Amino acid sequence: MKYSGGVDVGSTQTKAVIIDENLNIVGRCLTDTGADVMQAAENAFAIAVKDAGINTKDVKYVIGTGYGRYKVTFGDDQVTEISCHGRGAAHMFPGTRTVLDMGGQDTKAIAISDTGEIMDFCMNDKCAAGTGRFLGAASSALDIPLDDLGPTALKATRPVRISTTCTVFAETEILSWLGKGKKIEDILMGVHQSISSRSIGLLRRVGINEEVTFTGGVANNLGMVSVLNENLGLKMNVSSDSHYMGALGAALFGMDRVRVAEVVA
Repeated sequence: MKYSGGVDVGSTQTKAVIIDENLNIVGRCLTDTGADVMQAAENAFAIAVKDAGINTKDVKYVIGTGYGRYKVTFGDDQVTEISCHGRGAAHMFPGTRTVLDMGGQDTKAIAISDTGEIMDFCMNDKCAAGTGRFLGAASSALDIPLDDLGPTALKATRPVRISTTCTVFAETEILSWLGKGKKIEDILMGVHQSISSRSIGLLRRVGINEEVTFTGGVANNLGMVSVLNENLGLKMNVSSDSHYMGALGAALFGMDRVRVAEVVA
């Protein structure tokens, strides 16, 4: 059995995936990126290999992706996260034509072909208001764990309107609403609605075509998924492996290289 690996070094978390020649995920790892990006990449890969129950030498090709892809120094090549998320989404959900990738620092809308080829894409501006960082600001301001934000928001009955376009001032506005006696769930729903609005704006720029697949860490937020589905008027594809989609795409590109090498040989 031949294996390939993908390591997605994000701004907040690093993901690694090992796949076999049948394109099945056999090993995974999710870890905080921290200050030492290179070490995070090495650790994530080592843990994913161990999770697969194989040895490092069994992995024939490794591709790095994400903002820190050039820090995957043990890898064989690098591919942009946009290409990797498109490839991973098309593999996981073959009907995908639009991808929404929401990470810690940026959000990307990607239009892909039926083969996963990138047709168009756009990203949020330098401001992180429509990203996971905005949720992080809410978590900090309200002293609620990130994992509880979505379920709490879904209890809202009268959502507030979050008007700030800057993550830096998000905590101030959130605390202001709290001071006015608004319920935490209504404030959080306002945060989710704000992020949803910005994300849909990005999607419209590339075209919301047929199936939409949600990737990135924020895809684990049930509240975010619910709000986006409602505002889009459809049900997005979400997988338990959505957080690993970039790493999966990188591993798939790696397996392509393995097969080409076999043909050449």
